[in-house]
Amino acid sequence: MRDEGPAGAVLARAPRGAACDEAGYALDSSAGHLLRRAHQRYQAVFQECAAGLGLTGPQFAALLRIAERGRVTQNLLGRLAAMDSATVQGVVRRLEARGLVHGARDPLDRRARVLTITAHGAQVLRAAEEAGRRANEALLAPLSPADRRQLLALLQRLAGEGG
Repeated sequence: MRDEGPAGAVLARAPRGAACDEAGYALDSSAGHLLRRAHQRYQAVFQECAAGLGLTGPQFAALLRIAERGRVTQNLLGRLAAMDSATVQGVVRRLEARGLVHGARDPLDRRARVLTITAHGAQVLRAAEEAGRRANEALLAPLSPADRRQLLALLQRLAGEGG
């Protein structure tokens, strides 16, 4: 049996009751489960390192992407920060309410909202970047430099960023 996956990729599908029933499922060796646990650990460490900044991971990602571009439409920000439209709308609304970003209608396309980081947002971002560096260091501390490079390369491949 075959199914079409993302972007028309053909995925092989095992017949019902095949290997899944025979081999069972070991949650502790599931890539998805381990990635989720690692992400939870990173989020907890990031929140500890970023105490007082009041930023969530998605808000931090949005601020970074806006700062990298200087100005970005809300639609493009969602793609750059890997957020769906509902999530990016909520993130942007909270960042605007805190005065960290400014949003305005694009004069060339009134349907689009253009976002820029404010001076206060840039100040908060500098502190958040340091918190992100410390959180990454804490998460990766058990790994050698070579293992760190390999892990990041593998994660980029799994995320579809780098062949």
